[in-house]
Amino acid sequence: MSKILEIENLVVDYGYIRALKGINMSVEEGSIVAILGANGAGKSTTVRTVSGIVKAKSGKVSFMEKDITNKEVHKIAARGIIQSPEGRMILNGLTTEENLLVGAYSIKSKAQVHKNLEEVFSYFPVLKERRKQQASTLSGGEQQMLAIGRALMSKPKLLLLDEPSLGLAPLIVREIFSIIKRIKDEGTTILIVEQNAYQTLKIADYAYVLELGTVKTEGTGKALMKDESLFAAYLGKRNKGSK
Repeated sequence: MSKILEIENLVVDYGYIRALKGINMSVEEGSIVAILGANGAGKSTTVRTVSGIVKAKSGKVSFMEKDITNKEVHKIAARGIIQSPEGRMILNGLTTEENLLVGAYSIKSKAQVHKNLEEVFSYFPVLKERRKQQASTLSGGEQQMLAIGRALMSKPKLLLLDEPSLGLAPLIVREIFSIIKRIKDEGTTILIVEQNAYQTLKIADYAYVLELGTVKTEGTGKALMKDESLFAAYLGKRNKGSK
């Protein structure tokens, strides 16, 4: 496999606060790579810098061997990096289907849009059932599925997921993580930011653990899953109820 994304010596400041202190990461094509850590570790800042929402002070972000550091958001999206944001950001005035179609705004072919829509419905059958329903009336889990589905509508080369389990019941979390793994297995590369380390490491090929803007450790999902001291120091208690 080849590297689809490389982050080199990335530094990001928020005013006088240094959020990222020269981190290095890479994502292999066809894999799930996780960024883990507590609140304030720099997880979301990392993916938002990749997608162009946050600007880097220094360092480099390369996508498919092209430098995309500090490019405009729409230009990065056009290259195939699409983010499902923290908090879902569902358009409440629209139906489920209309929300999904917003994700396909850059696709000119109606046939391709229809094909992508059916693919999203294959991952999330409940969205097909609720396609004419106001998005604001969906449950939290359904809204998270909608946010991921909307991001998939443009057939991204790299899907960025920011806290997909936030605020969801354990049963729904397990379902969503199972679907995320299926999305990867069917060919989409995924970079996921999560606080639910236990569930994430179960599906991640590789993971980075951040603390206060630095990479404290990294390794395969399987290796980090077995590291009790890592959970104790940086990742909190294992969520045994989510097994």
